[in-house]
Parts: sequence; C-alpha cells; structure tokens
Amino acid sequence: MIELGIMFGLMGVTAVALIVKLLRRNRTENVDGLLIEQASRVLARNDRGTYSSAAVHNSSPTVRDYRP
Repeated sequence: MIELGIMFGLMGVTAVALIVKLLRRNRTENVDGLLIEQASRVLARNDRGTYSSAAVHNSSPTVRDYRP
C-alpha cells in the first residue's frame, strides 16, 4: 500500500513539474524572433512541397540520376 502511495505521489510531482515548466516557457517578445520563426515555417512548407513523395517519384530524370 505504501508503494502505491509513493508511485502516485511521484507521478503527481512529475505532472506538476511538467505543468510548471510549460507555463514558465519564454515567449518570443520581439519582432526579430517572430520573423525568424516565420521564415523557418515558410522554408519548411516549401521543403514539404519540394521533397514530397509525389514530387520525388514523378519528376523527370536528371543527369545526376544516371551513374556511369
């Protein structure tokens, strides 16, 4: 019975610690950080389109695709 109390106590302490950590995260407050995040989102969106399965497998072969 004591083991169950210890286990639930540790799980509760872990949950509270994670909640506190998530609530104390620093948010981007300046414009530079927001612009960096926006640029990385745009780059990720472009990469998902460029390197998607359909784009890779349905493209025409290039010189690099042929090995001597």
